[in-house]
Amino acid sequence: MAAPYPLLALRGTQGVRLCRPSAPRDEEEDARGIFIPKSSQGLYKVFIFSEDGSLFSWCDGKSVFVRHTVSGKDVLSLPRPKTSALSFSPKGSYLATWETYAVTKDIPAGTPNFHIWNIKTGELMTSYVHKKLSNWMPQWSGDESICSRDVNNEIMFYEIPNFKQAANRLHLEKVSNCFISPGESPFKIAAYVPGSKGGPSFVRMFKYPNLNTVGAAIANKSFFKADKADVLWNKKGSAVLIITSTEVDKTGASYYGEQGLHYLAADGGSSGVALGKKGPIYSVDWNNNSTEFCAVYGFMPAKATLFNLKCEPIFDFGTGPRNSVFFNPQGTILCIAGFGNLRGDMEFWDRKQLKLISKPQASDSTFFQWCPDGEHVVTATCSPRLRQDNGFKIWHYNGELRNTFQYSAGDELWEVGWQPFPLGVFVAKPIVKPTVSVAQAEAAKPGVYRPPGARGKPPPKKISELEPAENMKKIAVEESNLSKSALKNKRKREAKAKAKDQQAHDGTLMSRSSDQRDAIAMTNYIVGGATTRQQPVSEGNADDDKKIKALKKKLKAIEKLKEQQQQGKELEKNQLDKLKTEEALLKEIRQLEIS
Repeated sequence: MAAPYPLLALRGTQGVRLCRPSAPRDEEEDARGIFIPKSSQGLYKVFIFSEDGSLFSWCDGKSVFVRHTVSGKDVLSLPRPKTSALSFSPKGSYLATWETYAVTKDIPAGTPNFHIWNIKTGELMTSYVHKKLSNWMPQWSGDESICSRDVNNEIMFYEIPNFKQAANRLHLEKVSNCFISPGESPFKIAAYVPGSKGGPSFVRMFKYPNLNTVGAAIANKSFFKADKADVLWNKKGSAVLIITSTEVDKTGASYYGEQGLHYLAADGGSSGVALGKKGPIYSVDWNNNSTEFCAVYGFMPAKATLFNLKCEPIFDFGTGPRNSVFFNPQGTILCIAGFGNLRGDMEFWDRKQLKLISKPQASDSTFFQWCPDGEHVVTATCSPRLRQDNGFKIWHYNGELRNTFQYSAGDELWEVGWQPFPLGVFVAKPIVKPTVSVAQAEAAKPGVYRPPGARGKPPPKKISELEPAENMKKIAVEESNLSKSALKNKRKREAKAKAKDQQAHDGTLMSRSSDQRDAIAMTNYIVGGATTRQQPVSEGNADDDKKIKALKKKLKAIEKLKEQQQQGKELEKNQLDKLKTEEALLKEIRQLEIS
């Protein structure tokens, strides 16, 4: 049985909606259809899917609900109107809720605002006080046997289902946060401790339950210049990436502080990741195969590089206007993009071949997420980052725009999210080439405006030129070493191959239904403008090329004479004789191109 098309959840002034925008047209559910009635009590505050996508929870300002995504039935309803954050346990057995901490005259110490509920029974398992929203979310092991929370510079571990008494504690002075590894037992714990009194910050790794004995740490990485740190586990739980940052860059090079990237493995290995360009670290993402990661970094135009587990560069994607990187769930496609204050360029790369697949543009996007099928992505314009033109778009990785939904004036979109699925439900499929090549799409874009006084002159020298990707650098070097005749023959062969691909594509297009051809034609228009007809490529010698060029020049002159004749101008006898030679010229060109 084929996997169902993933749901897309939307939260905004219109309420919470669930739709299937990536489904085929005959199976698609209307994106405007409200599956969850809008509450008259208040605005929807939060929603979340469980890790396997089987459960969906939201708060409508009056109650918290949990609904089964397949049956559509509500399995839990909690009267918690002030809930503003939700979290499922990995298997969907428990739901954690967080409310804004409040103190009253009657209860000056405040009431517990962090609760854990049993979803099947609706039982309140435990309640705690956690004043700040930061680090409120409990950490779970994949089998739900361990749950941890931060308590006054100490990490408490509970062995489920006993939430009342901590079974273990991690004692590290000023410990800020801990992260439990994914994967199978034995589970690893990565704890971050910020530096103090001139000492370095560090991340230490432990194997649960051995936390506090002498020499318990199985790995350690210390570093300076770190006011805070984000820790990213790979899928197997064998290594972490640590992104450190400071509030202020004392060198004055950046207004936003200074960042660093470090690697720490469960076998004790550690390393700093040497980046090829100075500047901020915008985004880092692990491939789900846990053997490589990609980073986007450096002052604009930013550089993107793929690294292996030895922190050695595998591939350089060059520079460009980008600040985000995302692997698809299957690890076969990599998207490097620039959102927020950038223009929304997306580069989809074939990971195996390390070739650029497509380069669409999603302008004014503030959100991006891969669909679990590994083929589609959603980009969205959300409030409050942008309050105008809120809506979402569904793209295929080959550059096709599959679905668009625009919110009407006065309505706002606040949050978007795909329904997750367990790995393996959607298998990796062969890469589909776009109907419009990247070169054609780039050529179809409007050129840069130049004032009249600058036209016809060489363009001004740019302050910073964009660096091409590593494989494009190699092509440029190879071409620079070829003679003029060899380079000309090479380009002829490439043009011939493109012509054959175009003919094959045209044959496939003609064999499809009219609706499919119309859809592909519309996609071509959206991605790169009207496509130009592929001209026949001559494989003859240089003399034939010159003859064809001269004949086409004569045909162009004949076209001009025709236009003059249509405008009422009386042509001379020699001009009329030229018009009679048109058919003969066309025939001669065809013969030269065939030979």
